[in-house]
This record gives sequence, C-alpha cells and structure tokens, in this order.
Amino acid sequence: MADLFEPLSLGGTVSLNNRIVMAPMTRTRTSEGDVPNALMATYYGQRASAGLIVTEAVDVAPSSKGYAWTPGIYSEAQRRNWRLVTDEIHRKGGAVFMQLWHVGRMAHPSIMPNGEMPWGVTEQRAEHSDVFVHDANGKLGYIRAGTPRRLATNEVSALVRTFAQVFVDARETGFDGVELHAANGYLFEQFMNPVLNTRKDRYGGGSLQDRTRFLMEVVDAAVHELGPGRVGVRLSPFGLFNSMPADPDVEGTLLYLAEELGRRGVAYLHLIYELMPTGNMETAEFKARYIDHGLLAKVRATFPGAIIWCGGFKSREGAEAALETGLVDLIAFGRPYIGNPDLAERLRHGWPLVEADRSTYYTRRGPLGFTDFSSFGGSQAAVL
Repeated sequence: MADLFEPLSLGGTVSLNNRIVMAPMTRTRTSEGDVPNALMATYYGQRASAGLIVTEAVDVAPSSKGYAWTPGIYSEAQRRNWRLVTDEIHRKGGAVFMQLWHVGRMAHPSIMPNGEMPWGVTEQRAEHSDVFVHDANGKLGYIRAGTPRRLATNEVSALVRTFAQVFVDARETGFDGVELHAANGYLFEQFMNPVLNTRKDRYGGGSLQDRTRFLMEVVDAAVHELGPGRVGVRLSPFGLFNSMPADPDVEGTLLYLAEELGRRGVAYLHLIYELMPTGNMETAEFKARYIDHGLLAKVRATFPGAIIWCGGFKSREGAEAALETGLVDLIAFGRPYIGNPDLAERLRHGWPLVEADRSTYYTRRGPLGFTDFSSFGGSQAAVL
C-alpha cells in the first residue's frame, strides 16, 4: 500500500519528510517594490509540514513580470527578505524550492519597465487571456495581455545569463533548490510550442531541439550553479491556458523533454493536468483530464528522477491511489493549502478540510485569507 507519509530523498540531495508537495500559488502579498515580507514568512512557515514547498512564481527580472504584487529576486531588498521565508521554513523542519518564471507575452505595458511591450517569442498576442494589473484608475483587476515584441536572438541568450545569476541568488538566500515554470503558457512553454514558435533562429520552432533550446540552456545553468538534485521543471502537457495553441505532437514533446531533462540529472518533473483555456487566475478551473497512464508510463520509463503529480487532489485516499500506480512519487496540493496550513496533519488524521473564500485569494488586505486560518486543534501561528 502506498504511503503518503513515507520520506523521500529528492535527487539524492534534499530529504523530504513525506510525499506531500505544496504547489506554487500566486498570492499577491508582497510589500512595495515586490519585496517578500514577514507576513509571507509566516504564511510559508505555517505550511512547513509539507514534504516540499514550492513557492509562488518569482520574477527573475522586471521584464519577467506579468501580474501585480508578485515577488522578485532581482533587487537587494528582495533577496534580503527571501531569507525571512527560507529561515522560517527551515526552522519548522521543511524544505523549499523557489519557482522561477518569465511570463513572456503574458504581460501588459503598464507593468513593464518604462512601459515597453511584453517580451514575446513572436509578435502574436495572447488574444483571449488576461493579466492582473492596475488599470488606468489605479484599481487592481484583469485586463487583456498586451501585444508583444519579438525577442532578438541575443536577447534570449542574455536572458539565460539572467537566470544563471538568479540561481546563485536563490542558493545564497537559503533555498534548497529551484523549479522552472515551463508550464501554463509562460515564456518557456511559448518557446516550446511548435504552432506559436515560428522563429527562424537557433531558438526557432523548426525542430524540437531548437524550440526547447532556451529551456535546456537555462536548465544547464541551473545544474551548473546548484547541482542536478536541486533543479525541478514544471510542465503542463495538453494545457491550453493563456491562449496556448495545442501542440500537434504533444507526446513527442513530452517524451523528448523527459529524456533530455533526465540526461541532465534534473531532480523532478512537476506535471499538472489540463487547465481550461479561458479565464484568468481567479476563474481558471482544472478539467477532469489526466495524462493517460500509458503515456505517463513512458515518461516514467524515460525520466530517472522523481515525478510530482498535481491537479485537483483533495484527500489522502486520492493521493495514495495515485502513488499506488507506481507512476508518480509525490502529490502536489494547491488550493487545499490556502485554508489548511496544517494540511499534512489533516490528511494524516482524517480531519476535515476548510475551503477558503476565493474572493480573498488575491486581496491586498494583509492576513485576510492568507495567514488567518487556524490549525485543526484551533492554534494559529502569530500573524506578523
């Protein structure tokens, strides 16, 4: 019988107390300057009984930002305050990877440096997708993503170097590793998609090798700086979120990635099932469509590292049934972790779960819907 509470050595490097992963979730609680703060340290520390925490997506540069109040790691203040988060998680006995992204075309000039256009693989806009920014009246809300400009070849190579520096910063701020967000229609996936990527340069869509080159160069930089056991990659095969066109060879792309990432010693693949192609962060829902077990078995046979399965898990029984297949090693929980900081303990003991109010997911009202949830026994971490 699969046991959700069996320890795991991730990549032979990071010891996890159980098979539960807290999935990355944008929460918009940073301080001015997109700086992490003590409130965020409390939030993550409350949830440190997860085997592994993957942080909300973190901007690697001002140009990578697509949503208001998401944290960065490119300023001294941001790096200094991430230490509050990692120290609190480690004090509670947890492990944490920083998820890193560049949103690419999923941005708007109002949030870009100097009001420039979003950075794109091509000039094709995400016609039916929104970003979360301040409108002309200063009110937070959803507006349609802007029209991007095509990145020059040398700019893509420079962005690889930007990521390389961030890996150094992540290590020095106490993170156990990093996860590259190559899912959900952000820049890595924009490059990998053969329909969207019509470039003719070395990062172009003419071959699998070329359209995955950007991701592989960044992975190589991560492994060089952190070691292979401290690098994970998140993928969303079959996903159509953020106006992504369907990949006509999605199986071939997934298996190629599994082989190449495995060859580089990547510690884990974080696989999520399909997101609805319409809506935004607040309204997006998961479809009840999992990767076919036959395809997942091929990934398992190709990729030597751990596999994290994410998408709609709400119970110990469902998670252990997934582990029982032998096709995955860890189970990621997303929204249940919002209202249940002690989710691991609730799953272990069969205690009831709290469902958080969705209207507080992205509020700017401090601890509301963020750190104000009690553990099952009634105790609550101090709200800073």
